[in-house]
Amino acid sequence: MPIIPDTKDWTWVLQRPCPECGFNASTATPATAPGTVTGMLPRWRAVLGRPDATVRPDEDTWSALEYACHVRDVFLLFDQRLSLMLTDDDARFDNWDQDQAAVENDYAGADPAVVGAELTAAGERIAASFAAVPEEDWDRKGTRSNGSEFTVLTFAQYFLHDVVHHLHDVAG
Repeated sequence: MPIIPDTKDWTWVLQRPCPECGFNASTATPATAPGTVTGMLPRWRAVLGRPDATVRPDEDTWSALEYACHVRDVFLLFDQRLSLMLTDDDARFDNWDQDQAAVENDYAGADPAVVGAELTAAGERIAASFAAVPEEDWDRKGTRSNGSEFTVLTFAQYFLHDVVHHLHDVAG
């Protein structure tokens, strides 16, 4: 059964800490992103090894496996977008429908072991990409299809909240 799409604009996390997961974006930078990402990878693998990883806690909530697939895809998408920000002046990002991706890529039917390996590889890749960003590039800009504007700094903060929040969602 498909999940009701999340239509919230989560950019507010750039202004104040998230009351759900406790993440405070103001403490994050592109330089802190690599450690945050690589530090969560073993926790994601542990979540995917749980016997209930494929079970939805209720009909309106993704399973841990589905969240892991989403995070894997977020790692890949944000790595592409970071590259655009660093190479294109005023980069523009195509729309990405996370709920459509979940259905089209059958997140619910994925193999947890395969997803664990893919999530780890994608996480290591984006961690390396953020590690390579010089501080003088933190002001480069990118714009999402809905008009939300980011600098590399706020992009890193927004990205980190997303992946930290989802680890919180699955009690990882």
